[in-house]
Amino acid sequence: MRQHGRVTEIDALARLLAAGGVVVLSGAGLSTESGIPDYRGPSGAARRHTPMTYQAFTGDPVARRRYWARSHLGWRTIARAAPNAGHRAVARLQRAGLVEAVITQNVDGLHTAAGSTSVVELHGRLDEVVCLDCGNLTSRQELDRRLREANPGFAAAAAAVNPDGDVELPDGAVAGFTTVDCTFCGTGMLKPDVVFFGETVPPARVARCFDLVDGARSLLVLGSSLTVMSGRRFVIRAARRGIPVAIVNQGATRGDGYAAVTVDAPLGRVLPAVVDRVAGAAAGAPA
Repeated sequence: MRQHGRVTEIDALARLLAAGGVVVLSGAGLSTESGIPDYRGPSGAARRHTPMTYQAFTGDPVARRRYWARSHLGWRTIARAAPNAGHRAVARLQRAGLVEAVITQNVDGLHTAAGSTSVVELHGRLDEVVCLDCGNLTSRQELDRRLREANPGFAAAAAAVNPDGDVELPDGAVAGFTTVDCTFCGTGMLKPDVVFFGETVPPARVARCFDLVDGARSLLVLGSSLTVMSGRRFVIRAARRGIPVAIVNQGATRGDGYAAVTVDAPLGRVLPAVVDRVAGAAAGAPA
């Protein structure tokens, strides 16, 4: 019976996608098959420290040093990550003219690396660094080089990596870590260009996402538990406006009650199979 139900769900998902006008909302679960763990999904590990808050980062030099030491190690995992079958499936749907835009809660840049366009990175990008004083943007690769030069003897090993590029690391291992300041203004505090806990998403970015949802024929949620309102608000918006919502995720989500279709399955297996059906049909349709 469950298998029969699964087939019905997949058929319903395929029909929604085939109609086009899709806006994708993706979360950490889409990147697990690229080696980046989810906070809450099946691949997620319990986190032993709370995520860095904006207030602690800007107000506590010790907390800031601890963050940069842990993130310096975690960045290497993010930088090595490559798009997986799920990211490539989204890009293929877009090339077939069925997906209009992608809203992602992820900071790993993998949608763009897979070839997707019109990507709104809701929480920013981990591969960019911003100066909180002068606003100058630099690449994370450049910062990584500078941190390596400033910490030639830093040999700590990460126990676990989190989706935001932070890692589990004993406090004793970061005691001598040296941070660096902005090279453009000389003294400015550097921060990854991502939204920390306690920090708000830029209003213009949120407004852009609402506009995309309002103009969509359907909203496709991929790999998000929708636990936090940052992403769930777009599902609520779509449902209130009568826009069908489809959710593909491993495990239940807080948006299931708003969804017309839910598929509980690994994205890397289900999504390419559905895309094979609908993108192939779209490619063969008469102009």
